[in-house]
Amino acid sequence: MAKTKDRTELFERTPILRALVTLAVPTIFSQLVMVIYNLADTFWVGRLNDPLQNAAVTLVAPAMMALNVVSNLFGTGSSSLMSRSLGAKDYQKVSRVSSFGFTCAVGMALLFSLTAGLVKNPLLTLLGAGEATRATSGAYLRWTVICGAVPAIINTTMAHLVRSEGATLHASIGTMSGCILNMVLDPLFILPGGLNMGVEGAGLATFLSNCAACIYFALLLLKKRGRTYVDVNPLHFAPRKDIVSGVFQVGVPSAVMNLLSVTGMTVLNNFTAAYGAEAVAAMGICNKIYMVPLNVTYGIAQGAMPLIGYNYAAGDGKRVRRAIRTARAANLSFITFMGLLFFLFPRFWVGLFIADETIIGHGRILLRVFSLALPLLSVDYFTVAVFQAVGMGKEAFIFAVLRKLALEIPALYLFNRIWPLYGLPLAQVFAEAVLTAAAFWVLSRFYARLRQKQES
Repeated sequence: MAKTKDRTELFERTPILRALVTLAVPTIFSQLVMVIYNLADTFWVGRLNDPLQNAAVTLVAPAMMALNVVSNLFGTGSSSLMSRSLGAKDYQKVSRVSSFGFTCAVGMALLFSLTAGLVKNPLLTLLGAGEATRATSGAYLRWTVICGAVPAIINTTMAHLVRSEGATLHASIGTMSGCILNMVLDPLFILPGGLNMGVEGAGLATFLSNCAACIYFALLLLKKRGRTYVDVNPLHFAPRKDIVSGVFQVGVPSAVMNLLSVTGMTVLNNFTAAYGAEAVAAMGICNKIYMVPLNVTYGIAQGAMPLIGYNYAAGDGKRVRRAIRTARAANLSFITFMGLLFFLFPRFWVGLFIADETIIGHGRILLRVFSLALPLLSVDYFTVAVFQAVGMGKEAFIFAVLRKLALEIPALYLFNRIWPLYGLPLAQVFAEAVLTAAAFWVLSRFYARLRQKQES
């Protein structure tokens, strides 16, 4: 079968750097477009110079991140098992895993949407919305989460499934199609010169863009019928024990990691809300800015995961180690450079999104502190991607729990007392410093096991 031969050549014999470029570049480009897409709401809402509408984007962000809990549970979990099944040459299992992952993702997306609609007001309170920001936050939540949960989760899950068999270009095009549409629609829906919907228009644009991405993936599977192992037919849903345990082994830690990130952001926003809408808006803008380079490193990690998972299952430990070291070096070099730019010129970056001097004043200090965590985050997140690729679900779960529950959230209380508001990002720096040390230790033990397995 031609698709099997091409995939074997890429995963098993193509030089590591070239294979990583082939797999990662489309994913990086997709992540960059997603970054611009995520910044679009902040940028165009920022043109209104209304702190309440800017705060709404920040306050609803954790609920939007929660959608990734579902897509990572079934998308990342299924993708990892699919790549390892490809390495083991079990092609029937690859298709069954994709059907299981997709069907579960759709079911959970519908449940998420219904639940968010039923508990809308308590949810807004939990997110930190007060009387001043409740109306704008509610309007944004309606389109991005209550109506938008299903297309957002399907879009992300399908990208994971398609990427698992090496089709990173198609996964990227699918994701980017929605992102580009969102960037086009945002100014038309948000600004007074268009529909003048404000932050609600930003939510509607996000909803429509995710629908467009879902349509692309549906058309892609129709075109590639018979030439792909990705199967989304619910009639082929097979909750076999080995499939369920294999998906959840990686998917649950990934979902927990996202859930704890949502929890951490919600706690952070509640701390920040005590300092006013301007502080909330500044924190949100800084979060979006420093996520730009992080998304590039995610792209490198996601591109490397199929290569690492395939060769791990195939027993080629030497190729696994080389892939990890090459991708990690690229990640760390890039993100350290970007962190330096943010630290040296914070006022410039924050000023790109809003002209309010109070918000810029808060933002320039917050961004400098956030930039200190970037190299550490790169190492930590890439290590977790390695765990996910090779099925080390326990290690990924431990890192997820350590990051938020044991380190970052408790540290928020401490650093906020030491340095009110501006000490909040230091909690992340502290947590990631501890986890980076742990990452190098766990990876050294993983390398030792690979060498022993190779020698035997």
